Amino acid sequence: MVTVLKPEIKTPIPGPKAREWIEKHHKYVATTTHDPEHLPLVIERGEGVWIYDVDGNRFLDFSSGISVNNLGYPSHPEVLEAVRSQLEKLGHGAGTDFYNPYQVMLAEKLTGLLPGDRKVFYANSGTEANEAALKLVRQATGRKFIIAFIGAFHGRTLGSLALTASKPVHRKGFFPWMPGAIHVPYPNPYRNPWHIDGYEEPDELINRVIEYIEDYILARMIPPDEVAAVIAEPIQGEGGYVIPPRNFFRELKKLMDRYGILFIDDEVQMGLGRTGEMLAIKHFNTTPDIVSLAKALSGGLIPIGATIYRSDLDFAEPGMHSNTFGGNALASVVAYKTLEIIEKLLPHVKSLEPLFRDELSSLKDKYEFIGDVRGLGLAWAVEIVRDRRSKKPDPKTRSRIIRRALEKGLVLLGCGSSSIRLIPPLIISEEDAKTGLEIFREAVKEAL
Repeated sequence: MVTVLKPEIKTPIPGPKAREWIEKHHKYVATTTHDPEHLPLVIERGEGVWIYDVDGNRFLDFSSGISVNNLGYPSHPEVLEAVRSQLEKLGHGAGTDFYNPYQVMLAEKLTGLLPGDRKVFYANSGTEANEAALKLVRQATGRKFIIAFIGAFHGRTLGSLALTASKPVHRKGFFPWMPGAIHVPYPNPYRNPWHIDGYEEPDELINRVIEYIEDYILARMIPPDEVAAVIAEPIQGEGGYVIPPRNFFRELKKLMDRYGILFIDDEVQMGLGRTGEMLAIKHFNTTPDIVSLAKALSGGLIPIGATIYRSDLDFAEPGMHSNTFGGNALASVVAYKTLEIIEKLLPHVKSLEPLFRDELSSLKDKYEFIGDVRGLGLAWAVEIVRDRRSKKPDPKTRSRIIRRALEKGLVLLGCGSSSIRLIPPLIISEEDAKTGLEIFREAVKEAL
């Protein structure tokens, strides 16, 4: 008989042990993005889609470690076995100086995700994968400017930070960052500068964005022949899980091709099965020149990032770019196995999409402070607003909902100015998904 688990909360949140660890954390560990008021979760271990804290409380995970633990905790059994087996052979072998078969095997699989002749540069994170993309397009084209989108998140190093524009705090105190980045409006159907309802008038919204880029940026600010690339997330992640109209990237690519501008597709958060496709850009019938991957590529175990690019864009000379640990033997083997497993999970992810759409849409119909519900596969966001007419964000209510859900045994994360993302591991069963959605419904009701 299969044991059916439910969230189990034995102590107040945070419990006594959790409070001690949180206090020590803030004494010894750098300030980053922790929120001890609304997310006082101290994780001790995980099993599948379940997280256990240091006080023995059991939580259903709808965060996936920010779309990293897509195969659950600590990871899929086949991935764990691959780790054990590879550790007996080779962990690190200086793959940018010496050769090994593991990097080649993974590169063959990664390049197969896209048409044409491709190569792969390995890194340790999404930020590094995007840094490699920046170097590739600049040295390959001789052009220096990069167009990015308002609401984007591409990393926090001084190169990728120049492209990030989702929250001012990311840039606070760090200027000057890399010069040459120009930001334009993203075609957000719900909230955009032109106040267009992009769900009702998607083509009008697309036209406005393309017009802005061509008539204002390329015609008045930057010569087109000095723009190396446009970088975009197919679905904005930290910016609020924003899904553009389906024809947007095809129209954008037409514009880029007209001027010889390359397209960098940042799939760090939305790639690798999260939306029901291996690459989220496939929902938009567009082929990018460069793709960056990270997060879930390691099955949640080993840091790895990858930049997949057209072979003709390769670095012109040895030594122009490199690193030490990127795509080491262990990480390559783990990533290869992870890709094999995710490929098999894609139909399952797609099958759960209607459940999330129906349940979350019914919440929107019931509560006036839910301004928008959007998602694909197992990537969903619920946007909390003060009222639907003004669409003004309501981060305080958003935080109350997240905290109330945690107290009930459901782990959530925010995104954007006032959205809540629901991103369970891809292995989640329909029954566990329904459990999480029911808890979310209760948390929304009780946060009023």
